[in-house]
Amino acid sequence: MEEKIVIISTTGPENQEKATLPFVVATAAQASDVKVVIILQASSVLLAKKGAAENVNAPGLMPLKQLMDTFIEMGGELLLCSPCIKERHIHTDDLIPGSKLIAAGTVVSEVLSAKAVLTY
Repeated sequence: MEEKIVIISTTGPENQEKATLPFVVATAAQASDVKVVIILQASSVLLAKKGAAENVNAPGLMPLKQLMDTFIEMGGELLLCSPCIKERHIHTDDLIPGSKLIAAGTVVSEVLSAKAVLTY
């Protein structure tokens, strides 16, 4: 059985350190051949807007843009809360490549299929 973790993030650019940490853990897991799904909810969906990650640089951590690019290049799944996107009036054309809109049922399915779930 494939090792898989789901990381749920609810923090956006308002807290740069907490917004970056899920991607630090995700890329570390990928380097260990673990499948990773990141689910962005609440204000964290703002991180998936084109150009947003370039402005998130937490001291002591890799820049978020670099981590997100690596995460997606290594096959990570970036799932975004559809109602959260709509509430913030974000159009799908404004999202970075590799983003996928989901609803609550997909969150439940992903969590049930994972070996571990981390929440930030």
